[in-house]
Amino acid sequence: MNFAQIPGQKEIKGKLLRSVKEERVSHAQLFTGPEGCGNMALALAYARYISCENRTDFDSCGTCKSCVKYEKLIHPDLHFVFPVIKGKKATDPVSDNYLEEWREFVKISPYFTLNNWMDSIEVGNAQGMIFASEASEIIKKLSLKTFESDFKIMIIWLPEKMHQATANKLLKMIEEPPEKTLFLLVSEEPDKVIPTILSRCQLVKVPSFNNRDIEKYLIDRFNISIDKAADISCVSNGNITRAIELCENEDSSLANLERFKSLMRFAWKRDIISIINWSEEISTTGREAQKNFISFSMRILRENLMLSLDQLKNSLVFLTGEEATFSGNFHPFINQNNIYPLTEEFNLVYSHIESNGNAKIIFLDLALKVTRLIRRS
Repeated sequence: MNFAQIPGQKEIKGKLLRSVKEERVSHAQLFTGPEGCGNMALALAYARYISCENRTDFDSCGTCKSCVKYEKLIHPDLHFVFPVIKGKKATDPVSDNYLEEWREFVKISPYFTLNNWMDSIEVGNAQGMIFASEASEIIKKLSLKTFESDFKIMIIWLPEKMHQATANKLLKMIEEPPEKTLFLLVSEEPDKVIPTILSRCQLVKVPSFNNRDIEKYLIDRFNISIDKAADISCVSNGNITRAIELCENEDSSLANLERFKSLMRFAWKRDIISIINWSEEISTTGREAQKNFISFSMRILRENLMLSLDQLKNSLVFLTGEEATFSGNFHPFINQNNIYPLTEEFNLVYSHIESNGNAKIIFLDLALKVTRLIRRS
């Protein structure tokens, strides 16, 4: 991944390039921004540029030994830390246990979510974390001298998923970094990164993509029509990961939509037997899939509120064809009196699922509360 392969983001690319040219590369940086902003892609391109043996003013060369190894993600001075799971490969897992899968996964596309990564390693109900056992691996890797490049670079994806012990070890290394070591942290929820780490990192705030840049990217990658690319880029609202998922995984989005429609239909009818069956069915899916459904539902609720407020004419509604058809009939049931308690309940479910609560009980409780709230006008 080099800068030229990332659509748009000219301003942030320029800042990163200048930091290398002017030799002002901070030893600890945190790339963060809205979901689907491409912060991981930028971190990868930045690391490659720093290590390139023949870099130009605008990008890495792409042909030197370093660039070739970076393309395959096998450079000996490039290290990764990312969420993994217990039990499948080790009781005390570290990122290296999944390194081959990670390389293949990232090479497909640098635009992804935790749910995408968890699905790729087939985790079932397990949730990804950066466990305490990772701390000693970080120390071991960074205590070594560089092999080929001027710098050892460690990319930590989702530092908010770190166990406290790992976070404490990382904090110590950031305060007293080994010689020629760079930390590039890539976060989706910087407010969940421990404050002591956050305060010691230089923030790299990545904005959302421009819709035209997403449109061009989709046409080039998926060879779809201009009209379809324009529709998807509009609906994605600057989120390139969502745009890619809409192109690749229409079935997944449709499945979430069907679950949402069923929940609202059973809740409106106060069909308790169907509600119980619905909660049992969704509880059999993996926890990441459940969290994905909750995120999807909150987005649909938001879009339907915008429809109820007559914001379609102001281009503040972002729905696909199937979602728009459903919402055309559904939106009158979402209003300013029930949107806040509904959103609060869905947020609470997300938190409980993330804390490994009993999914069957959690979703049954949600459905029963929706039954009460959906009739509030």
